[in-house]
Amino acid sequence: MLTATRAPELKTVLIAAGLVLTIAMGVRHGFGFWLQPMSQAHGWTRETYSLAMALQNLMWGAFGPFAGMAADRFGTARVVIIGALLYAAGLLWMALVSEPTLFVVGSGILIGAALACTAFGAVSGIIGRTAPEAKRSWAFGISSAASSLGQFVMMPVEQQLISHTGWQNAFYVLAALAVVVMIPMAFGLREQPAAKASGPQQSVWEATREAFAYRPFLLLVAGYFVCGFQVVFIGVHMPAYLKDKGIMDPNVAVMALALIGLFNIFGSYYAGKLGGKFPKRYLLSGIYFTRAIVISLFLLAPLTSWSVYVFACAIGLLWLSTVPLTNGVIAGIFGVKYLSMLSGFVFFSHQVGSFLGVWLGGYLFTKQGNYNTVWMITIALGIFAALVNLPINEKAIARQPQPAMA
Repeated sequence: MLTATRAPELKTVLIAAGLVLTIAMGVRHGFGFWLQPMSQAHGWTRETYSLAMALQNLMWGAFGPFAGMAADRFGTARVVIIGALLYAAGLLWMALVSEPTLFVVGSGILIGAALACTAFGAVSGIIGRTAPEAKRSWAFGISSAASSLGQFVMMPVEQQLISHTGWQNAFYVLAALAVVVMIPMAFGLREQPAAKASGPQQSVWEATREAFAYRPFLLLVAGYFVCGFQVVFIGVHMPAYLKDKGIMDPNVAVMALALIGLFNIFGSYYAGKLGGKFPKRYLLSGIYFTRAIVISLFLLAPLTSWSVYVFACAIGLLWLSTVPLTNGVIAGIFGVKYLSMLSGFVFFSHQVGSFLGVWLGGYLFTKQGNYNTVWMITIALGIFAALVNLPINEKAIARQPQPAMA
């Protein structure tokens, strides 16, 4: 039984959620290391593995609202345990299945569902319900920083596992790690049903309908689409872009991605901290606008290894700093009862953007022979997101009082 006898402490929740996010996001960020060895071992083109990664992102978003509903209804602990088992199954699938279609579909569904159950959307609800309102954005920032720490720590670990044990054995080790770490941490994410929320008792359908009929929520959804497009395009295509531009040393790209993860720790933490002091819509708008400036300066400056490192540090500060602010806005408007579900809907928009960013980058490069158009789209979308976040009303939504029972 996973029912708790008392409400969890915020410290316990942050440690447990942080370790779950460290593994879930850390493993996921390193999947690019398997592209070349698996493609060579199975005789695939790179399109096969890339399509599996794109499908994982899309399924992560598609399963997100349902994982959120389950976390809000049945508790985060149960959802994380299911997610850990799905993660292990997905990693074993990737290790053992060599038929291209089965690999793409199976790994896309299993890993996508696993991430929906173990990443931001699944754990945001219990963090929002446990943290006092004054510390809520800060708590979201801590959880986002943990995912960034996972990216920074796990990428070299995964690279070393592949080098020393082989790509297939590396999957086995990570599958065991997912079970050994995430399942015990799930027990730190138990909560009493009574601690979940107070106020008007909405159904899932009523909460969903209310959110999608409310203009600020739709603006938040639109802005998060841009976040997904930008970060996944840069994360996936930047190594190839650097090589095309004459920076042939692969260590430059590896160092750049590691720097993004390192500086994202600070960016996420301080974004959450500032979100408790200043209007979150202005911070979100500033982040998106600054991204557009940073990308523009990167493209205009002479390209050297040092300009790449400076860009990585700057974009890293802005990388996932949108997450604690976005979750904070949702909690402030709608409350925390259905926070995981509503965060899942917003995150689905993020993942649609992710899918389009990685796919459009490859498609337009194939058509045009360069990334110029996609970079311009990325800058334009940053300005668009900066504008749509400005008019968001962060105040709690006004609800009609519940009719008194006769």
